[in-house]
Amino acid sequence: MSDPESRPIGFEMMEQGMAVSPQPPPPPEEIIYPPVGQNMDTSPLVSGNTQPIGFEDQDEGNTNGQPKTKIAKDGTEVPAVETLYFRDGVRRIDFVLAYNDTDADKKVNRRTMFENNLKKEGVELEYEERHKDKLKFVKIHCPWEVLISYAEVMSMKMPLAMNDLEDETTNCWSKCPTPFDLDEEYLPPVPDYFTAAFSRNRLDKFIVENKETFFSSAQRGLIAYQVLSRCTYEEASDKRKRKFGIKNLINSGVYQAAYPLHEGEYLSSHSLLTRGKSNDRHLLYETWAKPSRWYKYQPLDHIRTYFGEKIGIYFAWLGYYTALLLPAALIGLAVFIYGCVRLFDDTVGKEICDENGVGNFTMCPLCDVRCTYWKLKKSCTYSRATYIFDNEATVFFAGFMALWATFFHEMWKRKQAEIEYDWDVADFEQEENIRPEYEAQVSTTKKNPINQIEEPHVRFAQRICRFASSFITVVFMLCLVVAAAFGVIVYRVTVAAIFYSVDQEEISARANLITTITAAIINLIIIVILSWVYLQIATFLTNFEMPRTETEWEDSFTFKMFLFQFINHYSSIFYIAFFKGRFIGRPGAYNRQINFTRQEECDPAGCLIELCIQLGIVMVGKQSFNNFKEIILPKVMNWFKSRNVRKEEKQTLPRWEDDYNLAQMNKLGLFDEYLEMVIQFGFVTIFVSAFPLAPLFALLNNVIEVRLDAYKFVTQWRRPLAVRGQDIGIWFGILRGISTIAVMSNACIIGFTTEFIPKLVYVYGYSSNQTLTGYVDFSLSTFNVSQFEPESLPANNKSDVFGVVTNCRYRDFRSSELNKYNLQFWHVLTARLAFVIAFILLVFFLSWLIAYMVPDIPKGVKLQVLREKYLAKEAIMESESVRRRKERANSQPDEGSVNY
Repeated sequence: MSDPESRPIGFEMMEQGMAVSPQPPPPPEEIIYPPVGQNMDTSPLVSGNTQPIGFEDQDEGNTNGQPKTKIAKDGTEVPAVETLYFRDGVRRIDFVLAYNDTDADKKVNRRTMFENNLKKEGVELEYEERHKDKLKFVKIHCPWEVLISYAEVMSMKMPLAMNDLEDETTNCWSKCPTPFDLDEEYLPPVPDYFTAAFSRNRLDKFIVENKETFFSSAQRGLIAYQVLSRCTYEEASDKRKRKFGIKNLINSGVYQAAYPLHEGEYLSSHSLLTRGKSNDRHLLYETWAKPSRWYKYQPLDHIRTYFGEKIGIYFAWLGYYTALLLPAALIGLAVFIYGCVRLFDDTVGKEICDENGVGNFTMCPLCDVRCTYWKLKKSCTYSRATYIFDNEATVFFAGFMALWATFFHEMWKRKQAEIEYDWDVADFEQEENIRPEYEAQVSTTKKNPINQIEEPHVRFAQRICRFASSFITVVFMLCLVVAAAFGVIVYRVTVAAIFYSVDQEEISARANLITTITAAIINLIIIVILSWVYLQIATFLTNFEMPRTETEWEDSFTFKMFLFQFINHYSSIFYIAFFKGRFIGRPGAYNRQINFTRQEECDPAGCLIELCIQLGIVMVGKQSFNNFKEIILPKVMNWFKSRNVRKEEKQTLPRWEDDYNLAQMNKLGLFDEYLEMVIQFGFVTIFVSAFPLAPLFALLNNVIEVRLDAYKFVTQWRRPLAVRGQDIGIWFGILRGISTIAVMSNACIIGFTTEFIPKLVYVYGYSSNQTLTGYVDFSLSTFNVSQFEPESLPANNKSDVFGVVTNCRYRDFRSSELNKYNLQFWHVLTARLAFVIAFILLVFFLSWLIAYMVPDIPKGVKLQVLREKYLAKEAIMESESVRRRKERANSQPDEGSVNY
């Protein structure tokens, strides 16, 4: 750090509040290299050791966490030659960079300057080469002084003392053994400490038993990444024009990859019960990622230790969400079974299927010219299937799911409070470091009112201008997505009319099927193209807004992307639920505003079954595709990376090369994982009244999803950075917003899409015996065919089948003489509106009551926090008392002194 021009971004701010500068690292232990050919590899030996570093017997204690053998891809046991250390066997590899040795001069110059600046920072480098393709690896080691310097800059929480407080969050229920509990005999508990932000000036206050193990491998990797993120590779007189950061070097192709190492192989020649864990990765695989452990609780503390708090919180949330889906899934299944059992007792279905009664009604054509009259009995199967989801139990289930969503939010807040306390991240967002990109872009500064240090600051007027520009662009893109969805609707209407007009019966009879398939393909292409375009725009706009911290960047980016994905995934479903068949007009006066073509029409049984089919296909199909993509795609990518490696080489790859062949975690981090689950949450809540099986399919998917994600993180992906996090971020607010939309959506689906309200009006207002007998005739209006518009007259009346047709029936409440809305329509409309308002108000009141009755922070956590404050106060008072006693002792004269 001697050269001011090569100091990493952000260290100028650090030095204002820190007087201690890093010292050069201590010299390593004496290394003895064995004679060539004496051992199975040329790994060095430390004085006093008779085995290569990393090959100690597990029973005698393997401090490096590496077994003498490992399991190869084909299941055979081979010697383990990977190492987590430099060639001297002492310095641990904290990070690895990979690059191609055939790069152009500009890339070589940038790489050389970058690595020289790293060395000036005290970082130690070592190089390895894969000769077959000129791929080189840079192994990075951060000495002790670099670790403590950056740990102080990052305000990294380190242990002060053991937490010996009794856990007040447990209860008798949680202490009862269950088959789902983890096996504690081979899953050691993670030590619980009181922690504080690390400071070099108070190093003696922290528990430093061993400098090599004081920082975990996850923390060392995170510190190394901070060094890489702040190191410059292209100097400039203007600080804002300096180029820095490993992220930019990877994007420009200077380096191919940058990653911390896994702690060894996830497979081992022995089981946990016989000889314990080989390493933490092996432990997580055996207790968490292994498919046979699907029914066990997740070892969240161990996940957090290995992958960091942010990933640990994601799996905690996913597991909690999955567990609370169980009651919703069981009740939804019961509602579905109820509909199936009562299927053939439905009076309306019986009337429609009666060929000698209502089923013989002649219905008006469903399209212009090419469609002809048809008998109502053709809708028999459709109406019976509709009853499975359109019954009185569905109303109860919709209300239950609205309250379930509120209960889930409130209970997760309690769980999150426990996690924040246990993992010591309650104040993380207030203590979070400034992004290096923010420091480099912002030239103005402002004194931090807390630490009184000058920090980069964006003026309010400039921030407003940037947010306004970003907002306008986002609104424009959302309008573009809506326009694309509207274009697909226009396409459906237009192409359906074209296919209906074809003279060939084979085509015209399948017009609706052909239109649906082609429209779905076009919609898919539009979604894929716009998703890619919007991803680039959202990334640019988020960087343009210059968020101060990484959490602010993620929240801003997530909100933009979710708005887009929400419209993308739900637009077609909202169209079917609330718009299809609503504004078609009536026979003799159809609305033709869209391309002068008659709009789509629902079946006489309603649009609910079509909505249910759409939901089932989209939800289940999307989940199946995602699971296929998440497990098969990484395996294929990993196979392609290692396909040119000979079989004998695959068994002896060093750790850094083995990890290089793994797939890289998505650049957006956990965004795709959260998005998938939040979109699923929307299907489960927003449209659950149309598809009661949604919670069940979500539960089955999530049980698989938890283990697939675990398997992916442990075996298929390079080790991600152990990034800290306080909570699930803006996703919690998005989930609350979805729950609010779900209440109104389900109220409108029951009130306006299902036949629940019209049936109630008929039973209690028009039926002579308060039954549904005669409801079908009540819900159908009569139209005189002589009043048809010329463009609506069917070309083929099929008089040989229907005879002379003078009147036809259609689904509406209108008088047959004037074709205007009758009194029944206004009664039904009033009842629909009254139900929607009453449902929303009742659910909102009960949701507020649940939120009021369930405290956000559990009582046990509150007691522990108060206990910690009390102990801290006692410690301060005791320290002050000791200081005063020492002062009094020092102020008293010595026994042999004489006072004159």
